[in-house]
Amino acid sequence: MFSCNNDEDNLETELIGKWKLIEVLADPGDGSGTFEPVRSNKTIEFKSDGTLTTNNSLCDPYSDEMISSGTYENNTITTGCQNPNIATISFELKNQYLILNFISNEGYSQKFEKIN
Repeated sequence: MFSCNNDEDNLETELIGKWKLIEVLADPGDGSGTFEPVRSNKTIEFKSDGTLTTNNSLCDPYSDEMISSGTYENNTITTGCQNPNIATISFELKNQYLILNFISNEGYSQKFEKIN
């Protein structure tokens, strides 16, 4: 008998739920940037059907477009935003935090903590 450990299923199980923005990394372009605490009420909720919603815009901080839902698959969020820098956002779970990594010359990421 074989036992399968599907890491993708484990990732999805950990990902499902609501996450609150707690820190932002904005690198000045030399690799010296670090995550800094922010006051924010921004949340993202990942659902088991491959969709997500936010109480803010997925297009923020690069656009004023107000798109509050998208889809996710294979560590990538598809936003529907017109700006190519935020049309897709890569993400990872790291030390029980959700990290969104935006396309940026200098480096810009958001760190979220699971709240339920």
